[in-house]
Amino acid sequence: MIKQCSLFLPQQDHQLHLRHISPEQATDKAPVLMVHGAMEDGRIFYTESGKGLACFLAQQGHPVYVLDLRARGKSTPSFAQDNQHGQYESIAHTIPAAHRFVAGRHSQPIHWIAHSWGGVLMASALIRSPELSSAIASQIWFGTKRSIRVWNFERLYKVELIWKRLAPLYAKYKGYFPFKELGLGADNESFLSISESAQWVHNRPWIDPRDQFDYGSRAKDITWPPIWSIAAKNDTILGNPSDVEDFLEEVGQGKLTLLSKGNGNAQDYDHINMLTHPDAVHDHFVEIKEYLKQGQP
Repeated sequence: MIKQCSLFLPQQDHQLHLRHISPEQATDKAPVLMVHGAMEDGRIFYTESGKGLACFLAQQGHPVYVLDLRARGKSTPSFAQDNQHGQYESIAHTIPAAHRFVAGRHSQPIHWIAHSWGGVLMASALIRSPELSSAIASQIWFGTKRSIRVWNFERLYKVELIWKRLAPLYAKYKGYFPFKELGLGADNESFLSISESAQWVHNRPWIDPRDQFDYGSRAKDITWPPIWSIAAKNDTILGNPSDVEDFLEEVGQGKLTLLSKGNGNAQDYDHINMLTHPDAVHDHFVEIKEYLKQGQP
């Protein structure tokens, strides 16, 4: 059995929501911090009824903390009231703050798990705040790419038309783009988060658009915790396996797994159902459980 509650972490002018999912009885297993991707919130990892990777790992004895990035999910205020922030704030402030909060509650190193763009933000946060490295047990990324190099119809529609053209134009006027209200995503994005991430998606150097911090060159100096990057066969654009592999090479290390029937998995998963499909619980979630067990201090 597991228990769930919402924790709120006050910041200067906003508060961050962390969904705390834990076993009913305390264990000595390492904590887990999860970060969602763009156009999402933390619910990609859990449901209140107990489904999802976060709930699964809590059932195995891990205390899990699922972060809603600023203005997403239950973090407040929403983009309608607060939208003068972008991916820079997530990298430089939000993720380090969430990590330090979790670290303050536990004595063991923390496993970092991310979906999609959340992996880029986590990797960037570690490069910018390398002192966090000693308190990170491992990083697991689902469908994480920084740049999109593949070309297909889905790219033309989702990336070239919506993300790079329509969304920035509308968001520049309103401050954010209503992906959720339009049924294009699970949550909204600010103009800054769209415009800043679009530069990296466009295969430009891994340099911060805000202050020119060079993540790409600094990545070579980081003491990286073990990295496991997981791609899905039917993820054709948002985490295409070739783009996922490219990001691992950019970081300089880590192992890559492709979820597919050909590799013995139950499904040829895609960008979303690699975390939400009912078969995942008895498939690669079990491998993740064993991986975290091996990483125990």
